[in-house]
Amino acid sequence: MNNVLFRLVALISGLLFGLGMTISGMADPAKVIGFLDVAGNWDPSLMFVMGGALLVFMPAYFLLIKPKTKPLNAEEFCLSNSKKIDTKLLLGAAIFGLGWGIAGVCPGPAVSSLALGNSDVVIFTFAMMLGLGSTHFILNKNT
Repeated sequence: MNNVLFRLVALISGLLFGLGMTISGMADPAKVIGFLDVAGNWDPSLMFVMGGALLVFMPAYFLLIKPKTKPLNAEEFCLSNSKKIDTKLLLGAAIFGLGWGIAGVCPGPAVSSLALGNSDVVIFTFAMMLGLGSTHFILNKNT
């Protein structure tokens, strides 16, 4: 694996992602909560952000990514072999959705929002990392 190329691709991807999240408003918890509030004062603008992202990603995926037999910077793709929908998946998805809905922040945009100096997002990110670490510890303790 070419470490320099891997790090360069990671840096450029991260910069593009963070810039896109910030410009689109997805790093703003109030905007995200407005999008999730479908029964109240719904703000559909983030739907256009997601649609625009899909319009760019889908052709690139089908033309550039899917035809490849191996990734650019690794020997093989790291894909899960698990295809089952189990209790852990459903419980994790429900907890993730609750956290997203309560805070109005998804993990990716939260990291992007750290650059804006939002103190609430710093607290959210710390709590998210604590939750990730605790869950990792609990799940690995039982195996």
